[in-house]
Amino acid sequence: MPLKEKLLIQRIRRTALRPGNRRGHGIGDDCAVLRIARDREALITTDFSLEDVHFRSQWHPPDSVGHRCLARGLSDIAAMGGVPHAAFLSLALPQDLSQKWVDRFIAGLLKLAARYSVSLAGGDTAQSPDGILADVVVLGSVPEGEAILRSGAQPGDFLYVTGTLGSSSAALNQLRDGKTLRPRSHLKHFYPEPRIAIGRFLREKRLASAMIDISDGLSTDLGHICEESKAGAVVFAEALPAHPGKDGLTLALHGGEEYELLFAARPNRRIPKQIAGVPVTKIGEIVRGKQMKLIKLDGKSEALKPAGWEHFG
Repeated sequence: MPLKEKLLIQRIRRTALRPGNRRGHGIGDDCAVLRIARDREALITTDFSLEDVHFRSQWHPPDSVGHRCLARGLSDIAAMGGVPHAAFLSLALPQDLSQKWVDRFIAGLLKLAARYSVSLAGGDTAQSPDGILADVVVLGSVPEGEAILRSGAQPGDFLYVTGTLGSSSAALNQLRDGKTLRPRSHLKHFYPEPRIAIGRFLREKRLASAMIDISDGLSTDLGHICEESKAGAVVFAEALPAHPGKDGLTLALHGGEEYELLFAARPNRRIPKQIAGVPVTKIGEIVRGKQMKLIKLDGKSEALKPAGWEHFG
């Protein structure tokens, strides 16, 4: 059973507020007091992580769950070209959950937070009647007017993705098939890496006209860019950096939880083949109209319909 609320908060506070991990006033007051430098805009994102929806306790170790909960928010900050500063965690726990599980969850979240100098600045706790629920708010910032939006793509822009696509979904499919996976052998699923450095590089060099993270699947997230930019897109199947193996193309197009970046760039921008050690691949272009099309391996085209993850879909 987890500790009582007050003791649980005190335990998390002691763990989170290590020397060198203090920015303003955080856990312990009604609000966190965080200074944002002059001429900078705050970025705030929030994501639910629900047991048996975003993770399963029998599949995912507690530290992986904590890591993944924070990675979702950090990836949103990366997609805006931002720098993360602080996180807020609201955690609802069932009464029969062990404190050991909670400690390992917090350890996984804080380990990732430390890599990006993100402080755990506050949150809330509650008793859940059924299952674990974590809501993470991440606060970041960008220089005023420099956030990379989904709405900036124009016809003629090229489309790029970072890393490879499909390995996280492939691991999830194996788990669904009853296979036991070693988390350290499937890092992209259990410990995804938010592309903070890449997003920041693209913003600082003014290379990306629009950007989004691939958390719901390439087809779905490209649809968001097209919708906000009032444009269409063409994707070349042969160009996709698909994870090798069964259904590689399908998983690359529609598999989610990749936390890679999908971005558009003007054709006169020179995009490096690697950024921060991560491969960058040109996969298509933005076109006029509203349709998305896939140029298949045989050269024929077909409509590319969003078929990634969608709640209530």
